[in-house]
Amino acid sequence: MSIFEKIIGSLDDKREWKAMEARAKGLPNEYFNAYNAIKKYMWTAGGPSDWKDISRIFGSILDLFEEGAAEGKKVTDLTGEDVAAFCDELVKDAKTWKDKYRTKLNDTIGRG
Repeated sequence: MSIFEKIIGSLDDKREWKAMEARAKGLPNEYFNAYNAIKKYMWTAGGPSDWKDISRIFGSILDLFEEGAAEGKKVTDLTGEDVAAFCDELVKDAKTWKDKYRTKLNDTIGRG
């Protein structure tokens, strides 16, 4: 990994994220708004911290939403009424920011 990538991250990951965001913009308005709300929830509720998990989770959401939109379904037909629970289920096996900070805190206190 170059110093450049350490500072700003992988350019391939950034390209992949931009491609996912472009896919989201192509969704019908109801789905696009739901995608953005889910994204906001994930980031503020301590969502995934690893790029592979982020890519897998948001890619899966987009796949689901594209299929649902093509079939004329409502967002909640796909996610269920409790969208937060849907999101929590998606990240249950992923390393989250909360996990990362918990480890950091325990390591810091443990060294003291």
